[in-house]
Amino acid sequence: MVADYHVHTQYSDDSTYPMEQVVADAVKMGMDEICFTDHVDYGIKSDWDSEKTIEYRDGEPLANVNYPYYMDEIKQMRYLYGSQIGIKTGLEFGIQVHTIPQYEQLFSKYKFDFIILSIHQVDDKEFWTQDFQAGKTQQEYNERYYDEMLKVVKRYKNYSVLGHMDLITRYDQAGIYPFDKIKPFVEEILKIVIADGKGIELNTSYHRYGLADTTPSKQILELYRELGGEILTIGSDSHKPEHLGRYIEESKKLLRAMGFQSFCTYHGMKPEFHRL
Repeated sequence: MVADYHVHTQYSDDSTYPMEQVVADAVKMGMDEICFTDHVDYGIKSDWDSEKTIEYRDGEPLANVNYPYYMDEIKQMRYLYGSQIGIKTGLEFGIQVHTIPQYEQLFSKYKFDFIILSIHQVDDKEFWTQDFQAGKTQQEYNERYYDEMLKVVKRYKNYSVLGHMDLITRYDQAGIYPFDKIKPFVEEILKIVIADGKGIELNTSYHRYGLADTTPSKQILELYRELGGEILTIGSDSHKPEHLGRYIEESKKLLRAMGFQSFCTYHGMKPEFHRL
């Protein structure tokens, strides 16, 4: 089974990759399955049918997925390509505690196969712009990031896996923050994730970002395995053709070497296990 479970298209504000081209490219690559996981980031971005005016950044709309168009196009892709590749419906929820009610409402409106829960911003401040980190010590912004994640997983349950769990490291200009200092947060988060029957993803984008470790780190992956975690998905976090499907097979080898036995795809929000 070759599957990419973190795929963005033109429905994400940071991608212009047409959905049909993604599918056609995945078919050419011999993939068995893909799951579309375009961005929803309440607190930062508006819905297209919102009364709030859509803002633009660098000429692109700072908006969430246009849900009706998105769902219709996924159905069309299944009709056109369903005999060649499995196509699953997902979204990437960039949740904050105060935005949970909006995600609960969105989740109730549509049928999903898979939801990535990501912490993309805290206090409506983004990491990649350094707005969140500004004015804080490295300890303060790292601990605040994981504290927000912990609060979210305690309250929100309509998701499948935690996405790029240590995302903050990608944008930490102060360097690598010691794992021992955030381990208590991570361990409590993972225990909740496992108890709830959820999982985590191995996000292969660490290659293109030039990070020294995997995303999440090998220490987090090892801790997850030690705690009994078994649900893992693998995703490229693709936004462009050159990202799609990259390092999926290498990731399987890495997980096998760490002692994991399987990875997951999803159908109707339920994990399906495949041997690595």
